[in-house]
Amino acid sequence: MPPGLNGDDTSFAGSGQWADGSNVRFRLGRPQVIGGWEALMGQPLTGVCRTVFPWTDNAAILNLAFGTHSKLQLWQGGALYDITPTTGFTQGAIDGAGSAGYGTGAFGMGGYGLPSATDYFPLTWSFGAWGQQLLASPRNQSIFAWTNDTASRAAPLANAPANVTHMLVAPLNGGYQVFALGCNEEVSGAFNPLCIRHSSIRANTQWSTSASGSTAREYILTGGGRIVAGRMCGPYMLVWTSDALFLGTYVGSLNQPWRFDRVGRNCGLIGPNAAVVVGQTAFWASPDRQFYRYAAGGQPEPILCPIRQVFADKLAASQGDKVVASSNAEFSEVRFDYPDSRDGYENSRYLAVCLSGPDAGAWHRGVMARTALADAGPALYPVGVTYDGQVYHHEKGHSADGQAFSWFIESADAYLDPDNCLLAREVWPDFKDQAGPVAVVVTQAFNWLTNRDKSRQYAQGAVDRAMQGALKGVSAELDRASSRLRKVEDQHERCEAELAEVRRRLDETERDRGELRHHIDRLMAAEAGGPQPISVTPATRRPS
Repeated sequence: MPPGLNGDDTSFAGSGQWADGSNVRFRLGRPQVIGGWEALMGQPLTGVCRTVFPWTDNAAILNLAFGTHSKLQLWQGGALYDITPTTGFTQGAIDGAGSAGYGTGAFGMGGYGLPSATDYFPLTWSFGAWGQQLLASPRNQSIFAWTNDTASRAAPLANAPANVTHMLVAPLNGGYQVFALGCNEEVSGAFNPLCIRHSSIRANTQWSTSASGSTAREYILTGGGRIVAGRMCGPYMLVWTSDALFLGTYVGSLNQPWRFDRVGRNCGLIGPNAAVVVGQTAFWASPDRQFYRYAAGGQPEPILCPIRQVFADKLAASQGDKVVASSNAEFSEVRFDYPDSRDGYENSRYLAVCLSGPDAGAWHRGVMARTALADAGPALYPVGVTYDGQVYHHEKGHSADGQAFSWFIESADAYLDPDNCLLAREVWPDFKDQAGPVAVVVTQAFNWLTNRDKSRQYAQGAVDRAMQGALKGVSAELDRASSRLRKVEDQHERCEAELAEVRRRLDETERDRGELRHHIDRLMAAEAGGPQPISVTPATRRPS
């Protein structure tokens, strides 16, 4: 089968492909269970983390900043520090309640029958490294600086705009600049969701455009909507609004150091953490629940995703700001974690796509609750955070911090032959590094031996999942695996509870084999014109 899941097609139309799975990626054309995760520290974070940011200081010491709805925390040298600003910071919301407009906003807010004039978002953070120092901005608040001293707290950055949607540090050949994307205009002081301001080069406290020698400037993007977030993509800056993508280019002119050109419409960003840059290509999720990519010099283009429909249908209402895009350099993947309405309002599932190699374009998905993720480098492993503040190193080991985790992969229906059935009695495993039993479930679509009520003859008929085997050694028997349509599922963790049922079905199989032999004897006798054996069938079983 080709690598990748194809779940949007019907099971019959997707014949010969993998249809569903959880926590199984594709590696060199074959399914492979994802790596495990181990706790980074025993102490959980305070609050719900939405952003994690790794960087190293001048002594090459790894720092991890965590922005939660109530705290700014730092991990360094195995210890967790609280560096939350003591002034200027306000605790934010955990959940979103919708954008401005009718039917949105928190219950009981505003006048009756009037549209809400305010956006209600979960608190997210934007981070950047100014040398070895940390710059942090909670959404719609100011910018704070931490001076790399664990004994001190972050403090407001002098002269920075009071309200910033997203903060970005742009490294230039001659130094750094801090960008406030979506902020207060300099002259009026009014908040403009399309206003961009940046500090002077190498002076993050110089924001005045009129000061002598200042290279600070202000820009207003054209079009409607609001700025959502930005990312550096090589020497360029990408700025997403709610409905468009702008490309920022450094031109070096004194009056206009940067130029911003719209390069795509109807391809905005669903949330501030829903975009990631790999190499010089950006990947993101849009408000219409499509996946896009963009490389400088081209146009934004949708990414074909054969498992997108469930993401589009089940994304929790008004929680798009929780979507997290992250990369996994080791496996050349981009991953999107999102809140699935089947599980509530918090991130609970993910989709991921391979970007290069023989598995390029192969998508997989899984059930895993992570509210924030960051790729390895400078950390040794990717870092993920759960809703309750537990921090893990990912792709490390083969367990869920010492415990088993569920995975499975399932093929689409295979139409064997409209007029014939295939009898499968045994499965030979070919697993590498198998740990524990793996349950194999063969789902039959039409059982011509027993013709049970729940068997099916056609693709949309009922399903019979009676044939299973637990692969512990060199083979496993299957119970009555005869059908027109068949799909195969490998699974782990659930199989131990099913072993007793498997044994019962194997005993029943022996009785069915006896009935089959008796049925063949009758047919042969009938063809020869001789007497037919008499069959006495117990009342508890259907005649064969």
